[in-house]
Amino acid sequence: MSFSSSPFTTGKVCRSGPFPKRSLEVGAIVVAFVYWWPLAAAYIAWKVAGYPALSELRGLAGRGFSWNASATRSRFAAAFESANGGSTGNLAFDAYRRSEIERLDAQRRALQEESRAFAEFVEELKRAKDREQFDAFMQKRRSADATRAV
Repeated sequence: MSFSSSPFTTGKVCRSGPFPKRSLEVGAIVVAFVYWWPLAAAYIAWKVAGYPALSELRGLAGRGFSWNASATRSRFAAAFESANGGSTGNLAFDAYRRSEIERLDAQRRALQEESRAFAEFVEELKRAKDREQFDAFMQKRRSADATRAV
């Protein structure tokens, strides 16, 4: 009897036996999550990566991390140099950029001064409230001591 003559099959033959391989795999992942989740997470990451060999994973991780770190460093270095007076070659744009940076620095300093003044104001309010609460406590204590002395 062939599999294609059966009315219940779609032409695909399950090679792993009576249970489909995928259901065992899913069950193993669930059990791994119950007992030790890092193992299950690592397996899922490995599966998503397309089952690469361990040596391929090491190479991929090494290339990926070093490339990203150096690319990020170089991008930030370039941005820092251009923001700190690096010339673009266009004198008009360089002058405009310099004036805008000075204007933004002035705004930043004004905001910092306002923030400092507000922090002082809030601190003064806290001191006044604390003083008021302390005075109320002392008044209550003095009146309690006066009633005991009588």
